[in-house]
Amino acid sequence: MSRLFLPAVAALSVSISVLLFGTDANAQTPLTLPETVSLALGANDPSVGAFEQKAQAFEDRAIADSQLPDPVLSAQVANFPLSSFDYNREPMTQLKFGLRQELPKGQTLSLTREKQSAQAKGIRFEKSLREQQIILEARQTWLELYYWRDARRLTLESQQKVAELGGVAEAVYSSGRSSLQDVLRVDLETVSLDAKLVDIDRNEDIARANFERLLGRLDGARELSTAFPVLPIVRSEEGIRDRLAMHPSMKALDARVDTKSREVDIAAEQYKPGLSFDAQYGLRDSRSDFGSIGVSVSLPLFSKKNKDYALSAAKRLRSSQKLERDTQALELERSLRRHWAQYTRLGERIDLYESDVLGRARETSEAAMTAYGNNLADFSELVRAELAVLDIELTLSRLRIDRLQAQANLLFLSGE
Repeated sequence: MSRLFLPAVAALSVSISVLLFGTDANAQTPLTLPETVSLALGANDPSVGAFEQKAQAFEDRAIADSQLPDPVLSAQVANFPLSSFDYNREPMTQLKFGLRQELPKGQTLSLTREKQSAQAKGIRFEKSLREQQIILEARQTWLELYYWRDARRLTLESQQKVAELGGVAEAVYSSGRSSLQDVLRVDLETVSLDAKLVDIDRNEDIARANFERLLGRLDGARELSTAFPVLPIVRSEEGIRDRLAMHPSMKALDARVDTKSREVDIAAEQYKPGLSFDAQYGLRDSRSDFGSIGVSVSLPLFSKKNKDYALSAAKRLRSSQKLERDTQALELERSLRRHWAQYTRLGERIDLYESDVLGRARETSEAAMTAYGNNLADFSELVRAELAVLDIELTLSRLRIDRLQAQANLLFLSGE
């Protein structure tokens, strides 16, 4: 009986905890970088939904604008005598019914459909671009928060080591083998590290706020995974450059150029004559009914004042759109060179710090400790050596994160 009762009590306590504190087991799970990207994409960003609605609107408009205009039905009493108001007096008096159907000029309908479809295609590429930007923002935000959390860990460890040195300084001072200056120096460095921690906490709070804005307060409040993040391997510089033309921003601008090209074609179709067909049936009392059919053709006699300038304006807008596309291509190329240079040079600095600088700093700190124990170095030199290790560790951590952020930018440029 008790064995059956205990699980129920445990489940009830968990449920009450969820209701009271708004958390569950999943909220306590460390948040990895890939999971952050998935959560950001699934957060139903309003901008992504807006692009989808716009694309569907243009698709609907493509169908609507490619249909023939509605026919026009007319009814009239023709040749009615006003002097006598007698319907049967004049043989030409009739009740006339007519039907009129207009046909747009040339291929205007099909070109209009192609134009709207190109606009819908461009909007979908803008949606894809926005999703790529969300992925980039999720990676950058996660990495930034990871750095400040790691910086806090390194600073706390260094503060602990300085506190241990303070214990040594107090013991030596109590024995009369050193001056009060060594103890005060430890207090000064401890306060300085406290100030550094305050600044780190400030930056971590800013990074956390950006993180919560991206994922929401529930997921954004979760702790990050302690494992060092790994991003997909980037292509070579030439490999990324070959893919720049397929970048969503470029494809969106290509679609805009196609849209302007269809507008040029539509403007050119306006030089062609427009057609309309008419059919009429005249109903007469006790006489033969009349029937007629006809074709109307518009004459483009005043092209210089409207059609020529309309075509010129459409061509200029297309040229402007092509220049905007070329500008974006140059911007992507500059971005690629900048981020690639940063990615490669940061890698070189990281290799140098890992293979030489950090090791030398730690050796210097150990040597200073040994020299101080043998009365061959003063206490301030020992503290400086320990703080130098902290500075190098913070610099190395920043370099690693900066390189990953540059790698995230390269993945964005390659569309991966």
